[in-house]
Amino acid sequence: MTDVLPDRLCVDPDSPFHDADVLAKGIGVRFKGEEKTNVEEYCVSEGWVRLAVGNRVDRRGKALTVKLQGPVEPYVKGE
Repeated sequence: MTDVLPDRLCVDPDSPFHDADVLAKGIGVRFKGEEKTNVEEYCVSEGWVRLAVGNRVDRRGKALTVKLQGPVEPYVKGE
């Protein structure tokens, strides 16, 4: 892998950990060895992911999430 991915990344544009340039590359996340497609945010050093819970949203229109602990492996799709 030629690109170094950030330790923490979020898809929410209001988050300080949002990086549109990195997200445009197509980031995939393996959590506990399984490919996850509903990741809203991850942190490699702390070992957690936030996964969207279905299509449910809060009163501000943000996706409801659940935080799970475990090994996180982000990668650029297509590499």
